[in-house]
Amino acid sequence: MEYRSVSLKYKTGITNFLGRFRSYIISLEAQRIRSIVQMGFLFLVLIIGFEFYGFVAYHQSGGQGAYFSRPPGVEAFLPISALISLKYWILSGVLNTIHPSGLVIFLIILILGLLFKKSFCSWVCPVGLFSESLWQLGNKIFGKTITPWRWLDYPLRSLKYLLLVFFLYAIVWQMNIADLELFIYSPYNKVADVKMLLFFMNISEFALWTIGVLVLLSVVIKNFWCRYLCPYGALLGFLSMFSPIKITRNAETCIDCEECTIACPNAIKVHSAKKVISDECTACALCISACPLEDTLALKTSTRSKPIPVWKFGVAVILVFVLGTSLANVTGYWHNSISDSEYQRRIQEINKPVYDHNRGQVPKYGPED
Repeated sequence: MEYRSVSLKYKTGITNFLGRFRSYIISLEAQRIRSIVQMGFLFLVLIIGFEFYGFVAYHQSGGQGAYFSRPPGVEAFLPISALISLKYWILSGVLNTIHPSGLVIFLIILILGLLFKKSFCSWVCPVGLFSESLWQLGNKIFGKTITPWRWLDYPLRSLKYLLLVFFLYAIVWQMNIADLELFIYSPYNKVADVKMLLFFMNISEFALWTIGVLVLLSVVIKNFWCRYLCPYGALLGFLSMFSPIKITRNAETCIDCEECTIACPNAIKVHSAKKVISDECTACALCISACPLEDTLALKTSTRSKPIPVWKFGVAVILVFVLGTSLANVTGYWHNSISDSEYQRRIQEINKPVYDHNRGQVPKYGPED
């Protein structure tokens, strides 16, 4: 009897070890897939940045040197213009061709939020990748990161929602169709992408110090910018509440080891939730990767549905982008209607007052502008 007891204990130990090892291998694969997707989108952003720099430099020189065409993807960095275009489209029924791809990308990101939680933040966004890399660096340097007290964390998290409300109030509430049209076809908006590039190429000392402080804070506090200040993340967090896909925990097989909660970069108490409904969940799957038991934590549409493999989730995120941008390209709403000759003229006179703006209010302009 004693021999059987020892043998059973030995077999149970081996089974548990093999189960943990299998889960570890699966977890490595899951995070490797996410890393590949992140790096792929980062590479795409770098190519867009290189092409756009070449495009602006070519027109700054008056058409000298190597020619680069303008990459439409640069409009992904114009979310305010996209939000204005969205309201104008809803009110007028006109999808303007000044920054059409900006609106397309904005809509794709909103669709991702509704269908696949805040997957944009942890699978696509280069800022999210940079932020994640910073706190991982902090873990390596200091052994851990700082977790703000709850009484401080909640007010800080509300800041991104306050910023979101400010933008929505200034655009969705205050601007009528005439204001929207005035902004969309203004000289400023037509070169907003160029102005953005020049801002970073000639960055002020104050802006540089601000970015430096944010970087340092992101090293010691996980996802500081994303968690506390990003209005985009606030919008996607709200939409993600309606996503059918949730991190789901099987309470029957859960051993309450709390490894999932420890692994979560957004400080969500995953180990005590049947479904993770939190607006902070980015579907990064780090909690799933940390779970030692197979299928105890999984991406699911309901508690009774089959788990969605992480690789399929990643493929779905990519497909939404590919199908969305391809459809825009086929229908003629990807490339803008501004000619190279107009860009060259505007880039060379970009320091004129007509290319300024004040909190969304643009200077008056005429047909010659």
